[in-house]
Amino acid sequence: MATTGMCSERRAFLRHALAIPGLLSTGAVAAAGIVAAQVKPGSLKVVCIGAHPDDPESGCGGTLATYAAQGHRVTIVYLTRGERGIPGKSDSEAAAIRTAEAETACGVIGAKPVFAGQVDGSTEVTRERVNSVSGILAAEAPDVVFTHWPIDTHMDHEVASLLTIRAYVAANRRFPIFFFEVDAGAQTMGFSPAHYVDISSVREKKKTALFAHKSQNGERIYSEHHEVMENWRGREARVTAAEAFVLLASARGADRLPGT
Repeated sequence: MATTGMCSERRAFLRHALAIPGLLSTGAVAAAGIVAAQVKPGSLKVVCIGAHPDDPESGCGGTLATYAAQGHRVTIVYLTRGERGIPGKSDSEAAAIRTAEAETACGVIGAKPVFAGQVDGSTEVTRERVNSVSGILAAEAPDVVFTHWPIDTHMDHEVASLLTIRAYVAANRRFPIFFFEVDAGAQTMGFSPAHYVDISSVREKKKTALFAHKSQNGERIYSEHHEVMENWRGREARVTAAEAFVLLASARGADRLPGT
């Protein structure tokens, strides 16, 4: 049975989530027949592009861990090294700390870390930056890409998403993009998912990866935001815990997560 604190957190999340125009209710999801996907064994190339160390782990760490556990190759691209994310530390000091945390988290998930070279708080969308992300994706040759939903209160999140979309266009839409959410209602806005992944079996692994980001107090981030989101998305998809996504389909017409 849920504790009083957990119930309070869940109610707070629901107040945020239900205020988002177009967000499906539990009843609407059930009526639409939406269920959580199960990733199967295989050899797909999976890439996630996040703005900062801890964003991919928060938004789709369970899904990435599931892919890795099933034998798929997973790469996490961090747009920045979180240079301005530790009060009292210089950019270089914070970057070193958060890079090490990201590498530890990737080790837990079973992913390869790649750093795209932008600076926390000063990210930009330019032709040069698009070409850089396009080059990273060309080298990885992904079958599926995950990134931030482009409507977000954090500009770095929006930049990561837009760069990924532009790289997708430049690649002639060869791969589908699945957008993830972070801190729904407070950061991610207007998010109405139709795709879900059951992360019940890898939830502890996701937590361990997120908790590796000690400088960001990963335990607090998880308990206040993402645990509640996972529970809610799990209720929508009728499983214990789930992550939810919005699909931007590829030219191949994919209508579901590859490997499911």
